[in-house]
Order: sequence, then C-alpha cells, then structure tokens
Amino acid sequence: MTVGTGSPAQARSTAPHAPEPPPAPDSTGHAPEPPCAPDSTAHAPEPDAAAHTPEPPSVPGAAPGAGQAAPSHPSFDAGLGIDPDDLPDGLVVADETGRIICFNAAAGRITAVPPAAALGRPLDEALPLEDLKGSRWWPLTDPYGGLATRRGQPERNLLLPGGREVLVSARYVRDHPNGPVRRLVVSLRGTEARRRNERSHAELIATVAHELRSPLTSVKGFTATLLDKWERFTDDQKRLMLETVDADAGRIKRLIAELLDISRIDSGRLEVRRQPVDIAAAVGRHVHAHTAGGQSPDRFFVRVRPDLPELWADPDKIDQILGNLLENAVRHGEGTVTIEVAPTTATTDGEKGTEVTVSDEGPGIPEESMGRVFTRFWRGSKRGGTGLGLYIVKGVVEAHGGTITVGRGRRGGAEFRFILPVGTPAHLL
Repeated sequence: MTVGTGSPAQARSTAPHAPEPPPAPDSTGHAPEPPCAPDSTAHAPEPDAAAHTPEPPSVPGAAPGAGQAAPSHPSFDAGLGIDPDDLPDGLVVADETGRIICFNAAAGRITAVPPAAALGRPLDEALPLEDLKGSRWWPLTDPYGGLATRRGQPERNLLLPGGREVLVSARYVRDHPNGPVRRLVVSLRGTEARRRNERSHAELIATVAHELRSPLTSVKGFTATLLDKWERFTDDQKRLMLETVDADAGRIKRLIAELLDISRIDSGRLEVRRQPVDIAAAVGRHVHAHTAGGQSPDRFFVRVRPDLPELWADPDKIDQILGNLLENAVRHGEGTVTIEVAPTTATTDGEKGTEVTVSDEGPGIPEESMGRVFTRFWRGSKRGGTGLGLYIVKGVVEAHGGTITVGRGRRGGAEFRFILPVGTPAHLL
C-alpha cells in the first residue's frame, strides 16, 4: 500500500371564471351539471349598501384587469386557481342524488371513460365497480342510504368492466353530523405504481432466495457429513470443512443484513448513531483486510490530504460504505485502486465535510449505465453479487446527509465519490 499526502483538495390568484352556458338536456331528460360545478345549495351573498361593478377574472402573471376564457372546470379555490384537471389523481364528485357533477381528466385516463360521457349520469352506471369477489361495490357500501355515522371508504382495489383495476377511496360530505350525504367525493388511482412495487419486492425475494440457496446447501452438506463420519476425517480435513461452514454462514449473515438495510432505507427508518470517526484510519483498515486476504499491497494507493475536519458519523455504516466500494473496485476493476480522502465543502451553505474518492483502472462503467448504478439489482458484471450493495451505499450516505456520485476516473476506470458533512451534534455547536 502506498500512502501519499498533498495540499487540501479544492471543493466541488386568480378569481373564479365566468360560468359556461348550461348544456342541453341529455337523452334521459336531465341536464348535466358542468364538471366540478359549485355547490348548488350555496346562497348568494347579500348585496352591499353600495353597488360595486365586478372586475373581470384575472390571469396569473397578467396585467391587472386582463381577463381570460373560462376553463372546462371552475377553480376549486379562487385564490389558488386550482383546476380539477391539474390533479394527478382521478377525482369524481356526485351530488345528493348520486349523479356525477365532476369527472376530471385523470379519472377519464384511469377508467377509460370519457369525462363527457360520465357527467350527469348516475354514479353506479358511469362507474360500475366490483370488488375482487365479484360483488357490486355501490350497492354493497350504500353511501346514500347506509349508516349516517359513516364518513367514507378506505382505499381498496376494485374492478371495472373488462377487468381494469383501480384503487378507489371515497369521502361522504354532510352538512352536519349524521345528516344526509350532500356530496360523494371519490378518488381514483391507477395500479401501475403498486404493481411495480410488488414486482420489485418479488424480484428482491427471488434474488435473495437464490443467493441463500448456495451457502445454505454448503452449510447443510458439510455439517451432515461431519456428524455422520466424524471419525473418518483428519483434524486438517475437519478444520477445512468448518472454515467453509463459517465462511458460508458469514455470507448468509451479510445477505440478511442487506435485507434489513433495504427495509429500513425504503421505510425511512435507517438510524445513524453519530460519533467521531477517523475515516483515514477506516480506509487503512479496509486496505489491510484486502492485502491480508491475498491482494498485493502495490494494488492500493491511498492519499490523505491534510486538515481533515472532525467527522461525526456512524462508524459501522462508514465501514459498510468503504467495504462495498473497495470490494467493487477490486472485484470488477483492474490495475491500481486509488483511495483519496480530502476536506471539502459538503453543502451549499458552506458546511465543511469530507470527500472520499475510490477509483480503479479497469474498463469503467458504460455511459448508458451510469444512471442505473445505484438502483436495485444493478450489476456491473456477471461475477456474482446480489446487485444490492450500491443501492444500500447510496441510502447510507444520504442518511448521513451526504451525496454520492459515479463517473469515469482519470485513468479510465470507475470512480465513486461520496461527500459527508461533518455532522456535529447540535448540543456541541
């Protein structure tokens, strides 16, 4: 291992729109209300003593007094100018008679029902939802004739004709507690995001199960052999088999730890127990572990810049970051592995931090793959691994308030750089 030092590194209101003319009656004789129409039960304000001439509607960013054409949906809020079609989720509103008065564009996209075809129709006809058992949902929940204490329905997976799945939740709007339902507000969401999440979990389970199978088979085989034929083996043979069992048990332990880390990262529950960390010494320990494992000391070059700030971090998680990055560089890279530790500016507000760069001289990472390096199951080669290590590294770095990037090193190989703020506890500031 070569150690070098050098100079410190350089741091790196609109008003409501005019209503549209009422639409012509449909074939049923009912004139559908405009999408998301204001409450028909609302009362006009009492006239003031002095008559005022109403000002034309304003456009955000326009000169005062400039008007605009009325949109297909009146604004929810006169101050914000929110249009139902701006919402990312589907919105359906039915009046006290159960007829649809609002059906936004997202609802049309999710259900494949044109908004114009839904407006004015009874809710159970425009959205004939069924649960997964085949029961019709509207008669089952009975929003207008059911319990007066009910406030709505939690989100659940329902089916439209043709098997289209939607996530549906409902809110019952009443003028007073236990009163009749005045408005029924239904939220619709597509199931694509949930399906992607389920596929990701299924892929995670399949990957980990596959990785666990090999060491578990080895552990089971060697222990069964030793128990059945203990007297037939020499001490050296027994020691070799037990060492193999110990190594495979360690591999299983690491896989389980990865699963727990992913669970904590995804749920935002990854805890960081900060204490002073000598990151230069941590780098030295990991390099020594590789050389003790058979790597040539000349394969590593460590450069520690002077004037490093005191770093408060979780030492176990710092070891996890360094161990993963160095293992990737040794396994997938070539030539000299360079580790550089330098002071830097960690945040835009000038907070000090520590920058660690790990690079190699191998073929590097293809440009088109750089955006996927920190995602689950990404593998730079087919030489083993679960593809979860860099995903965990990114989550651990970000849990410390830091950042990590990947690029091409000066000698052509992959270069990983992470920056950690000093993280001094508030009670010490």
